[in-house]
Amino acid sequence: MGKSDNSNEKMVAALLVGAAISGALALLFAPYKGKTTRKKLFKKGKSLKGDFQDKYEDLLKGKKEVIEKIKE
Repeated sequence: MGKSDNSNEKMVAALLVGAAISGALALLFAPYKGKTTRKKLFKKGKSLKGDFQDKYEDLLKGKKEVIEKIKE
């Protein structure tokens, strides 16, 4: 149980680091003008934020369920 929780946290952290690195590389090699690139990045950022929030809420829900099972 403890290792799984730690593994999930590491996976989320790795995804965030990967997203940040990808964003930086995209800025360096962007084929579009700055204004267009910023619009695309903003839209993608909003999408990723929503995805991250959903995954985070699922993770918290899973932890709460495990805690409830332990209490029983």
